[in-house]
Amino acid sequence: MSFARLASATTAPCHIGLGLAAVGRPGYINLGRDRDLPADRTVEALRTRTHELLDAAYAQGVRYVDAARSYGRSEEFLADWLRARPDASDVVVGSKWGYTYTAEWRADAVRHEVKDHGLATYERQRAESAALLGGRLDLYQIHSLTPDSPALTDRALHHRLAEAAAEGLTIGFSTSGPAQADAVRAALAVTVDGRPLFRTVQATYNALETSAGPALAEAHDAGLTVIVKEGMANGRLAEPYAPDVLRAVAREAGVGCDAVALALVLRRPWSGVVLSGAATTDQLASNLHAAAVGLDEEQLSRLAGLAEDPRAYWERRGQLPWH
Repeated sequence: MSFARLASATTAPCHIGLGLAAVGRPGYINLGRDRDLPADRTVEALRTRTHELLDAAYAQGVRYVDAARSYGRSEEFLADWLRARPDASDVVVGSKWGYTYTAEWRADAVRHEVKDHGLATYERQRAESAALLGGRLDLYQIHSLTPDSPALTDRALHHRLAEAAAEGLTIGFSTSGPAQADAVRAALAVTVDGRPLFRTVQATYNALETSAGPALAEAHDAGLTVIVKEGMANGRLAEPYAPDVLRAVAREAGVGCDAVALALVLRRPWSGVVLSGAATTDQLASNLHAAAVGLDEEQLSRLAGLAEDPRAYWERRGQLPWH
């Protein structure tokens, strides 16, 4: 059950999905985190927050939820919620492998995650995800594929992923860094027995970082579902950090800066699901207003001027502290 079910999520009442990166672990790089989360970020406190967000998201039409092995206990929290909500059988669940969470539930850890795209890591993390999510896992993605990743050329890995696909699991990848477009195009060329391996791509795209747009359009035209992450640029497009131009357009539209930022992404014809990284139910509700925001050509032209050089964007992102 996988790709057909995932594709149906893009025609559900809401094209926005919920990403759990911000609430599955005590430390993350989003701005404003000290304000958004309780000071006492115990496992149970964040489990409760995650379940509150999932309840609110489901009630408002969200049907895609995104987790990862490296998002602390996100898969565990999601699995608990799914067991408690048999009515949510239509939720499409995606997760990712390739990073191992190493912070041991500390926000001040020296290193929060370790990347490895090798076959052994896939086998281990696939078993870990299966133990938690079982048959509810619909989509499994390589986490943060870059042009130099061995996952692009490891034929043994490709065949194992193809075997998982034959058993009904949708196989995808996410990208990160200034060369996202190159990674997307390289992944589109990966085949097993003459058939494309990947059915989805998840990439960073927002008002500040638009460089992957043409490659994502190519992926969409090739039949992949495009999932957009970091539409809020890790908080840089939200109050009180949003650029003046975005604030002005938000005032004109009568919505929050976040809704305008996400609406800009939703307008892209190749955009299938846009992830909300909300850490509070109020943020989620505001994010969901994006589906109703109309932007005229003059406003779009002003917002287009926010785009940064991708290398500068990713350098700044890399300097964001783990809160």
